[in-house]
Amino acid sequence: MKTKQLQETIDFLTKNGFSNPEVGIVLGTGLGKLVREIDIEKEIAYAEIPNFPVATVEFHSGKLIYGTLSGKKVIVMSGRFHLYEGYNSWEVTYGIRTLHGLGIKNLLISNAAGAINLTYKKGDLMLIEDHINLQGSSPLAFKGANSFGNIFVDLLEPYSKNINQKIKKIAKENNILLHEGIYAAVLGPQLETRAEYRMLQILEADAVGMSTIPEVVVAKQLNLPCAAISVLTDECDPKNLQPVNIAEIIAIAGQAEPKMIALFKGVIEVL
Repeated sequence: MKTKQLQETIDFLTKNGFSNPEVGIVLGTGLGKLVREIDIEKEIAYAEIPNFPVATVEFHSGKLIYGTLSGKKVIVMSGRFHLYEGYNSWEVTYGIRTLHGLGIKNLLISNAAGAINLTYKKGDLMLIEDHINLQGSSPLAFKGANSFGNIFVDLLEPYSKNINQKIKKIAKENNILLHEGIYAAVLGPQLETRAEYRMLQILEADAVGMSTIPEVVVAKQLNLPCAAISVLTDECDPKNLQPVNIAEIIAIAGQAEPKMIALFKGVIEVL
């Protein structure tokens, strides 16, 4: 059933001109401006795509965009799905399976995250080199998941060392401060308690968010090389915790976004 459903989505998009893409991009909370850099050829709202989930978070626009960026054909998910919206793991990763079915060769993911490592500051970028899944679920734990590939996926290297090396080189050339660290994903949507931030520090997480890991696990099942960058929008110091201001988080994501765009554009060119 799921295979058939997915094929319907892929066929619809192929008929609508989403052909031969090379790179897929997932844009995180408050990180939609990359779209302005694309020479757009096609744009379809999620609501119009058969079987596609619909983004419910106000900071996510909910569109699939096809066009050219840095000389390559790209498909951008402008708006992603989260478990905290009530979606299941299949729905959260449906976009990744769709992009793969359309033919992308590499996947780039962005997210907004909180800095657990207190040497990292608001507005910094972190290249994810490993992760800790604290969401209590797996996107490969459903009946028939093995029809998409091996479900016992080896996560020795969830993030492509090859793409990460390229991104680090571009950051250096452009004088962009780029940390490299471990991303922990929690379910959300509530923010963490002081005790939970202390736990994350003990676990040696450098940043925390509510997305990305299911998408990366599915990419790994599909043998799709991927890389992910976190824009750090708040500092999660359990000894000095301030009330959360979502508007400020979105504003900081917006201020840091040009650096992320420069890295994505640069790496797409050399992929």
